[in-house]
Amino acid sequence: MIVDCAVYRDGRRTKGPEDLSDALADARAAGGFVWIGLHEPTENEFGLVTQEFGLHPLAVEDALKAHQRPKLEVYEDSLFLVLKPVVYEPAGDTVSTGEVMVFLGKGFVVTVRHGEGTPLGVVRRRLEDEPEMLGKGPTSVLYALMDATVDHYLDVATELQTDLEELEAEVFSPDIGSSRHTASRIYAFKRQVLEFRRATVPLAVPLSRLAGTGLSATAVPFVDDRAQPFFRDVNDHLTRVNESVEGLDRLVSDVLSAHLAQMSVRQNDDMRKISSWAAMAAVPTMLAGIYGMNFEHMPELHWVWFYPALIAVMAVLEVLLYGLFKRQGWL
Repeated sequence: MIVDCAVYRDGRRTKGPEDLSDALADARAAGGFVWIGLHEPTENEFGLVTQEFGLHPLAVEDALKAHQRPKLEVYEDSLFLVLKPVVYEPAGDTVSTGEVMVFLGKGFVVTVRHGEGTPLGVVRRRLEDEPEMLGKGPTSVLYALMDATVDHYLDVATELQTDLEELEAEVFSPDIGSSRHTASRIYAFKRQVLEFRRATVPLAVPLSRLAGTGLSATAVPFVDDRAQPFFRDVNDHLTRVNESVEGLDRLVSDVLSAHLAQMSVRQNDDMRKISSWAAMAAVPTMLAGIYGMNFEHMPELHWVWFYPALIAVMAVLEVLLYGLFKRQGWL
């Protein structure tokens, strides 16, 4: 499904021919470019675009099936980039990812969106308000998409940091009842961090290539070399995001370890209390058990004051045991 299709000349949107081949020819002749946006197209819907722009079949297959990791691939007639925008949902404190595939070639940009929350509409409107930037051609679209995606990564990282601080407060809360389901919450949070990490970490290699800072600092075809400083800026932001993600991953593991250690300590405390009360109950049980045996010739059975004396002995022993366990911190 084609969401938007426009021809841009000198950084401004124009009304071009409805036929895609004519639009591409006119845009190239005028030094402009065509930008087509699609949302979850079918194979038949994408077939016309593939034919007119000469897109590589392997890249087309990835764009149709989705579920790709961020990557950058160079083909003979086009450049293929996969982005994974991330959306934070405050209602459930969850992270969800979409996908944006970008085909970039001489005089055209084709964007394919899968999922919700992707920044394509916002980026197009922002670029149309900045003709000077848009006038730099298809490279400006590629840069704007990556910049918007990575900037939103920073916002999501901040939200996750806030959630982690709440988890830390819950773990170290003195209220035992409030942390009954903390372990499951920590594990769920770790899953969200992992989902976020899958979107941000693999993007570092494509950005390094575009910024000219990779192992092979060669120019990327179809991308203006003068845009490398802009991609380096985006790469710096992505580095901050990845450092934040690494920190979140380590901290949530430490929080889980601290929670499990606290639960172990609390269980030990409970066992000591149970053992203390059991020891205190054992003393009167032992004395009562001895003199509860039905033997006629037991010592002191016929003493008048033996029963109250035995109760007094039990009480004294209970008080002594209670004081001992209290000093040891078991009660």
